Amino acid sequence: MDLGVSGRVYVLTGATRGLGRATADALVADGARVVVSGRHQEAVDAAVAGLEATGGAGCAVGVVADNADASAPDALVAAARDAWGRLDGALVSVGGPPAGKATEMTDEQWTTAFSSVFLGGVRLARTVAAELGEGGSIAFVLSTSVRQPVPGLAISNGLRPGLAMVAKTLADELGPTGIRVNGLLPGRVATERVAELDAATGDAAAAEEAARAQIPLRRYGRPEEFGRVAAFVLSPAASFLSGVMVPVDGGMSRGL
Repeated sequence: MDLGVSGRVYVLTGATRGLGRATADALVADGARVVVSGRHQEAVDAAVAGLEATGGAGCAVGVVADNADASAPDALVAAARDAWGRLDGALVSVGGPPAGKATEMTDEQWTTAFSSVFLGGVRLARTVAAELGEGGSIAFVLSTSVRQPVPGLAISNGLRPGLAMVAKTLADELGPTGIRVNGLLPGRVATERVAELDAATGDAAAAEEAARAQIPLRRYGRPEEFGRVAAFVLSPAASFLSGVMVPVDGGMSRGL
């Protein structure tokens, strides 16, 4: 399928690794141009080099930015405009907040996570939306915790559902202008983040085995499997898809 993204420009935050990077790979492979951000220059440079190996020289620009920084959205939008003179959409993705029980997480941990995961995501979407025209698209990388809590991830369980409702609200508000807003709900995808969570249990192999048992396909997803779905949701090929939460979890979520 031709996604129709050739020549289009997308901003992707937290895209030096994991799900954001997999989405950027899928987009540039289909001819898109991307601005990717991360918090460390070395990681940003490596991501740009890797993306250019897939999409060709000049297909990617990197920006060092933290989603919690109020100046980040303007810097990312400016990078897209400066490089290609247009912006067609954004993937709003951030690193996961710290793991732990609700009874154990501190006020500081909640506040820090709120600033990056929630407020940072809302701020970026708001800024990007002001730059988009008809056919623009925004997608939030959320989690299956939008629909059911993930044990040991209290902060994510608290913040992701609210951000999903913001995405739904934005879909209502921006729809009349032809801009689509959706959410993506990854389950256990084999990213560095999931490996870190498994390792934090003290027995990574046992944690993975237990998680696989809850997935009908009996395996973790591959980052590129998520990336292809995310690229489709962002693309003109999904032009009548808006205001929905799309699970990418191998059937792990039990609700309809």
